[in-house]
This record gives sequence, C-alpha cells and structure tokens, in this order.
Amino acid sequence: MRFFHISDLHIGLRLLNRDMQPDQIHILDQIAEYVKKEQPDAVVIAGDIYDKAVPSAEAVGIFDRFVNALNTAAPDAEILVISGNHDSAARVNIFRNVLCRHHIHMVGLPPMLPDEHIEKVTLKDEYGNIDFYLLPFVKPSMVRAVTGSDDSGNSLSYEEAVRRLIEREDIDETGRNVLVSHQFYLPAGADPSDIERMDSEIVTVGNIDSICSDVLKKFDYAALGHIHKPMKAGGEFFRYCGTPLACSFSEAGQEKGILSVEMKEKGSVRTEVIPLVPLHPVRVVKGEIRDLIENGSEDYVKVVITDKGGIAEEDVIERIRAAYPNLLLIERENIVRNDYGGARFSEGSVPDAFELCRAFLNEPDEDTCELLRDVINTVKEGGR
Repeated sequence: MRFFHISDLHIGLRLLNRDMQPDQIHILDQIAEYVKKEQPDAVVIAGDIYDKAVPSAEAVGIFDRFVNALNTAAPDAEILVISGNHDSAARVNIFRNVLCRHHIHMVGLPPMLPDEHIEKVTLKDEYGNIDFYLLPFVKPSMVRAVTGSDDSGNSLSYEEAVRRLIEREDIDETGRNVLVSHQFYLPAGADPSDIERMDSEIVTVGNIDSICSDVLKKFDYAALGHIHKPMKAGGEFFRYCGTPLACSFSEAGQEKGILSVEMKEKGSVRTEVIPLVPLHPVRVVKGEIRDLIENGSEDYVKVVITDKGGIAEEDVIERIRAAYPNLLLIERENIVRNDYGGARFSEGSVPDAFELCRAFLNEPDEDTCELLRDVINTVKEGGR
C-alpha cells in the first residue's frame, strides 16, 4: 500500500499581507497532478487545513476545489483529514459521518466522551489490514472527560493527555498501524528549545505542548503535522512532512514536498519525497545595493542591504522595487533595536512576547512568570 502524507496547508495565509491564493492553488494543483499520476491508495492531510479557525469563503472554496481534484484524480483513494491547532475542530468535523461513505474521512474532534475512541479507518492490501488512527489536535482540557485529571484535579499535561488517549485504544501491534496526529512531538530526552521552529508556527511559552515521541512506538508510521520544517520525530518513520509552501521567511530555501509512504508486510516501510515547485520561491537576498539591483527576480523576497551605497535613499527603494516586483520586505543590516524597559537583547534578535513582558515587569518572580506564560499561551490559542 502506498499513501501520500501532506499537512499544514494553511489555506488563506497572507505572507506579510501578500495574498497567497494563486500560490496555494498552484501548489495544491501540483499535488493533485501527482495523485493522478501515482494513484496512491490514500492521501493523508495531517492538520492545519486553514490558516484561521474561521476561514474566508475563498479559503473554503480553495479546499473544496482541492478535495474534489483529489477525488477526481484517484476516485478509489481514501482521503484522511484531521484538524490542526489553526483549524476550528467543530467545523472540520461537520458531515463527518456522511463524508466517510464517500472515501473522505474528515475528523475534527478527538474523543471527548468516555464511550468515544480515536477514529480508526482500516484499509486493506495484499498483506492484510492497515489501521489508520486519526487523532486531531488535542488540548488537555478538550479530553478531560476521557483522560481524567491530575492528583490536584487540574487538566493533564499535553504529553500525559495524548499518552492516555493512545493507551486506551486496543491496538494490535502484530498488525500494521499508522497514527495521523497534529502535535509537537520530539525525540526522547531532547530539549524542546533545541528544535528549530519556524516563524509561522504558534509556539507556546515554556513549550508546554511538547510530547515525547516514545508514545508513538506502537505505530509503524506516524504521519505528523504541526512542525513546518520537514523532520523526523525520534524515529525513521515518525515524520513531519512540513508545509507544501513556505509560510514565512524562516522557511526560505527549504525543499518542500509530498512524503510518499509505501508499506508492505509488517516492518517494511519505505518513504520518498516528491518535490513540489512553488509559483514564487520565498527567498532572503542579501548584499550591496548595486549587486542587488543587478540580480533581481520575481520571487517573494526579503532584501537585506549590507551597505549604505552611493544612491539616494528614495532612489534605492524605487530601484530595488523595480528589480524585485514581488518584494515583501526590505531591511538594512546592523539596525540598532530599541531598549525595551531597560532590557538588552542581542543584535538582530526579535524578543518574543514573554521576554518583552518580563522585561517590562522588571524580572518578576517565578509565580508571576508562570501566570504570564499561561496568559500569553491563552491569547495565542484564541488568536490563531
């Protein structure tokens, strides 16, 4: 059996206020063309369909067009979709029972009542069954009625909540199992702060959403979403496919693609990256003014000027815009940043909300810091 693993479409995204609709349609059409050519048995979309919980009508239309294109390209393929932290779980969950009869499994909500379980879709090939467990993005408060609380009566940690959800499933480990999940998994013993995160990701203060990837050991493959950079999460076959299209300049230069996964008998898993070519690559170009002007392009670019040059300021911007018609941002190197509340930040760094608030409060005690983390994380989740 072969299936395609994609995630983090972020339909409706604006890159520094640039409408990405043509670029997203281009990349989704490319995926549909590969589905038509390769005829996978399933297409897995591991969360963050949309960039906002309440997507625009245009964004919904683009996703509708994409699902229809997949269904037309491979009518017998199963389409397996879960919600991510950017999505509205309830909206993704709508018509769930109707759609599943048409090879489309859209699961927005995790188990929330004691008699509910992780949605399981069983596919068959010449080697037998493959069970796909579809687990949408989970916040501990969402599943408290299923997983219980800690000794103090509070919601569990992200890790413990997900661990309990998986442990309560009757998973036949002698068979082949795939988990589709949208969470922040990391290798056992790894420090969450050492994992490179992209500017377009929602990162919780204190990395409270991190989950040790040893919870995935019951599965032959984990099709993961949430991290925008392609990476492995503690195992060769616990994989983040990354975004199909760069969502920020921190993703500039990354090779984007579809993860094609082939499973044969138990223990036989092979992956291959099918490259995707964007309509406009996202790049950071850096250099002296005259070189920048001579090497223009139609890519989406951030231009970093390294010299003051001998051209008047107004002429510089005008000529750079002429050379880069899709210019999104222009900066000069070595700009001195403001002093926030007396705090000093390293040259070129951008302090996050927690650092700014802590500096403003003049290094508060740990209890206040904990409250501050909770407030910032709540605001981030509410504003996604």
